[in-house]
Amino acid sequence: MTKETGETGVSTGVGVLDRVVAILDAVERAPMGASELARHLGLSVPTAHRLVSGMVRHGLLRRDAEGRHHIGHRFTSSALAGAAVPVLKELGRATGETAQLWVRRDADRLCLASVESPEELRASVPVGTTLPLSAKGSAALALTEPATGSPRWQESVSERTPGLCSVSAAVWHGDEVVAAVCLAAPVSRVSAAGPGADYGDLVVAAADELSDTLRYR
Repeated sequence: MTKETGETGVSTGVGVLDRVVAILDAVERAPMGASELARHLGLSVPTAHRLVSGMVRHGLLRRDAEGRHHIGHRFTSSALAGAAVPVLKELGRATGETAQLWVRRDADRLCLASVESPEELRASVPVGTTLPLSAKGSAALALTEPATGSPRWQESVSERTPGLCSVSAAVWHGDEVVAAVCLAAPVSRVSAAGPGADYGDLVVAAADELSDTLRYR
């Protein structure tokens, strides 16, 4: 291996890309801080910090409490989407409503999987839909790491879309929120107590199942 080509020894001639891959290869073998990566790969410390910061923001790396970097959650998205489909189908079967999985993409949220209600009147958001995190909704709330002691589910009633409500719960990977399971329904089919009271426990159980799936990745 040469120091500017990555752990695999492959050089594409695209310097930034080769360095990004070198960093991914290195942390896949052993978590490292930015300065350690600089020494390991022969990069300047400012360059390593700049690359690592950008990779964290794009989800290619994640940083633990000790400042070490690991392979990021972006690489779990495909596996998470696949694992989510049967979980969402069961949630939809138990409730009769639309079940979705959302992941964070910088300042937005992306619908990664969706199982729609069989009812004619239903909440419908196609897979691939992107919404700003600032747009009100329970999935946006769940993706912002609910404070300790708050309910394990978050609800929204006619906040983003009048006539619709939802309840969501966070999916965790270690100590980070990486996704949110969301159950969305017309307000007319939910009791006066709200979607959290009606379905919160079921949504939390679905989110916990997906968190368990990620525990060994």
